[in-house]
Amino acid sequence: MAANRAGAVALAALAVLTAGCGVSAAQEMALPASPAPALPLDGKVVVIDPGHNGRNAAHPEVINRQVDIITGRKPCNTVGTSTASGYQEHAFTWDVAGRLKPILEGMGAKVVLTRPDDNGVGPCITERAAIGNEAEADAMLSIHADGARASGHGFHVITPGLLPGHNDDVVGPSRRLGRDIRAAYRAGTGMPYANYTATNGLQSRTDLGGLNLSKRPAVFLEAGNMRNKGDAAKMSDPDFRERMAKALADGLRRYLD
Repeated sequence: MAANRAGAVALAALAVLTAGCGVSAAQEMALPASPAPALPLDGKVVVIDPGHNGRNAAHPEVINRQVDIITGRKPCNTVGTSTASGYQEHAFTWDVAGRLKPILEGMGAKVVLTRPDDNGVGPCITERAAIGNEAEADAMLSIHADGARASGHGFHVITPGLLPGHNDDVVGPSRRLGRDIRAAYRAGTGMPYANYTATNGLQSRTDLGGLNLSKRPAVFLEAGNMRNKGDAAKMSDPDFRERMAKALADGLRRYLD
């Protein structure tokens, strides 16, 4: 009974306080909560494609199977490269993707990965493109690392070249995506444009199945050259991989927001 009386007194006091505002205590308590503020990437779908896979090397009969990429035929997938100390590209791409995913989700995006872990085989480049198409991705980012000559360093972004009748609608948006990724990645990591390929960090190609077969805006990032000592040191550093992920999230936000 005492508790009930105390509650009644508190409610009466609240009524007095709110009376001047024309809102009763009961109405005050019944007011709906304010809606959560909109997030910058609400409603957007991002597909992240971590290149290669941890068991590819053990299954050459799978990854060497030839698939059609419109401009020719290529292996289903590849093993990827590594640093001189043995840090594998597939592990690097998986780690960066795993750091990028929650950042984008925190911005409101729905994020789809093209592979569930780093312990499998493939999927084929054709399947990776299909995942982005089926998800109706607003942007698709394929993460890779290069295995060029040791003297080469820096990063570059690859965008799809025009294949009339196949990707006419996505070449332009993909180039805008590529420019936004390039700008954000350079600003966020301090890494220079590649000095051994591309022009000012951008390159257009028609020999990559993941780009040729994409019906959604898509780009490849070659995050650095694993055969270069300086780039390899950065890519092998977890803190630097976190910087990479944050920079990529910023680039995707620039494009999508």
